[in-house]
Amino acid sequence: MPFARLATATTPTCHIGLGLAAVGRPGYINLGRDDDLGPAETRTVEDLRARTHELLDAAYVQGVRYFDAARSYGRSEEFLAEWLNARPSFDDIVVGSKWGYTYTADWTTDAATHEVKDHSVRTYERQRAETAALLGDRLDLYQIHSVTPDSPALTDKELHAELAEAAAQGLTVGFSTSGPAQADAIRAALAVTVDGEPLFRTVQSTYNALETSAAPALAEAHDAGLTVIVKEGMANGRLAAPHAPEALKAVAEETSLGCDAVALALILRQPWAGVVLSGAATVAQLASNLHAAAVDLDEDQLARLAALAEEPRAYWEKRSSLPWH
Repeated sequence: MPFARLATATTPTCHIGLGLAAVGRPGYINLGRDDDLGPAETRTVEDLRARTHELLDAAYVQGVRYFDAARSYGRSEEFLAEWLNARPSFDDIVVGSKWGYTYTADWTTDAATHEVKDHSVRTYERQRAETAALLGDRLDLYQIHSVTPDSPALTDKELHAELAEAAAQGLTVGFSTSGPAQADAIRAALAVTVDGEPLFRTVQSTYNALETSAAPALAEAHDAGLTVIVKEGMANGRLAAPHAPEALKAVAEETSLGCDAVALALILRQPWAGVVLSGAATVAQLASNLHAAAVDLDEDQLARLAALAEEPRAYWEKRSSLPWH
């Protein structure tokens, strides 16, 4: 398991990773992108390449060792590969990517469709080759992107056999989840075996102060030996100032740190959370996110934050209504 590299790390931020969804493409659903990246016409490939490399440098210097990309995150794999190739001595990094969505926005922010989901063997084979061409042997983890309970990836024996073959050659195989039935998808994936052995070694799921429904299933995955990666800890910007709920703003003021640091600290304290992703789009945001490692929350603060949890279906309906900026 490549995540064993993180087990020996001693920096306070070693369990915070950097996800590249927000900087690998000009459009995304995060709130506040105009403030973070400027108007759409200034988000050229070169602009976001430079920004991504700057973020990766800042993250590494501050102790971050897991970096997360995806085929559908525009040019995220390309940007990450360029950065890695220029730093061959950085051998303590864990690199993850995902397949299952194809990026279709052609570097625009107003495309009718930004990505197309397909969990077929054919898509896996095509995207595995595309990822390999960019990341080569620097890729440690390859995840099925956004598994839901009805995903054919949970039942496709041919796909399972190909993933098991990749695992036998040294690649760690995982999956990510999305939607109001994340817990069901996690439990179904935990039951997938090839030749009597569990197929998946990691799970990446949405968990934050507003969406906590996957917690019991993530605890089960952790107990089964999987590394748990948490995504969307900031709820696509809903937990960042100025959009944060008043209760979160109050706790942040009490800790003298940002709403983002408190929101991520709430996740870091979960015993099953192996890596918590920052989705920072600026170096300043990243620095603020990394303060999560220093946040200490008392029982009263935890109780106030626990009251923020929404009904899962309502949370995901809100998320699906967020426009691509």
